Amino acid sequence: MIEALFFYLFAGVMLASGFMVVVSRNPVYSVLFLILAFFNAAGMFVLIGAEFLAMLLVVVYVGAVAVLFLFVVMMLDINFAEMRAGFQKYLPLGLIVGGILVFELVAAMYGDAFSKASLPVASEIPNTTQLGGVLYTKYAFLFQISGLILLVAMIGAISLTMRKRVGVRRQSIADQNSRRREDVMEIVKMPSDKTKAKDDAAAGSVDDK
Repeated sequence: MIEALFFYLFAGVMLASGFMVVVSRNPVYSVLFLILAFFNAAGMFVLIGAEFLAMLLVVVYVGAVAVLFLFVVMMLDINFAEMRAGFQKYLPLGLIVGGILVFELVAAMYGDAFSKASLPVASEIPNTTQLGGVLYTKYAFLFQISGLILLVAMIGAISLTMRKRVGVRRQSIADQNSRRREDVMEIVKMPSDKTKAKDDAAAGSVDDK
């Protein structure tokens, strides 16, 4: 009974948060509602015994992705009124995509198309052990391919930022290490306070004369 109450509580808050993400006029509020939806989804994962997925959802999505969205929205001066101008134009396409997603969810819930992909539940084996065993044995090749794709994306992002551009000053470690002290440093003897006071007094006496 208590598990059912918590399930409906998490599910209701998550659905309301997802709805507010879409309809909120302030993008900062949308990101905050998205974080709330992630937390409730993590609670639902805990209820079904998938504590590892719940931890990943909180650490990765809430701790990194959602906070990154929040920083981007708050730091960039984006004209959201202009972005919403084409909302009605793309509304039919959005409804079609949403309908396809709803159909897939209903097919997954009430059909047996995805029953073979489900993990066997064993009380004596922890959830993390089951997930790691399936991921690194049956799906090890696909896991390596996904890591390779992420590596290629990282190399591409670095190569785009490291390209040569005109008018941009870059650091040269070899030139910095080969410099001599005499070329970049000059020792200047500054007068002390007493000497400066005497010079000011002498200058004042000359002006009086």
